[in-house]
Amino acid sequence: MFENFFADPKTLLLGAITGLVFGFLLQKGGVTKYDVIVNQFRFRDFTVLKTMLTAIVIGAIGIYAMLQMGMIKGLSIKSAELAMNTVGGLIFGVGMVVLGYCPGTALAAAGQGSRDAIVGVVGALFGAGVYSIVYPSLARSIEPIGKFGKITLPEVTSINAWVLIAALTVIAVSLFIWLERRERRQPTSA
Repeated sequence: MFENFFADPKTLLLGAITGLVFGFLLQKGGVTKYDVIVNQFRFRDFTVLKTMLTAIVIGAIGIYAMLQMGMIKGLSIKSAELAMNTVGGLIFGVGMVVLGYCPGTALAAAGQGSRDAIVGVVGALFGAGVYSIVYPSLARSIEPIGKFGKITLPEVTSINAWVLIAALTVIAVSLFIWLERRERRQPTSA
């Protein structure tokens, strides 16, 4: 029954190491702090936005570089399902606003002893259980709306992936510069 439940030990070890490094970087970047995440939603602290944009740009560069060098055989792309993504995004966003953490930062904050994050992780597990129960009805009613299959921006736009990544990088750097200037002008609250 559980023969395919766990990956092989090497994959589990690499996953654990990656998770520990990711959690360490989240903690060192300051995005495991409740105030940082809440102030992102209040447009007062853009640490989370800058961290996520950095991860997206570096991830895109890394994935497409490994693809071109033959280090990976292809992209494992999930189906684009706009209605399901919208519903999931709303649930995720409400949960993040209420808790003050996203799933990754909640786990990292729980690891550093934040009791509110521990409660949030338990709530997220409960929510995942509820979602697994209601998923069959969602799959029948909502999933077909806006379902485009496995597509990528380079395929949809007919623009080379590296051109899109370069544009994303320029946008991210420009946004960083603008946000840094904006944050420097804001008065610090005591």
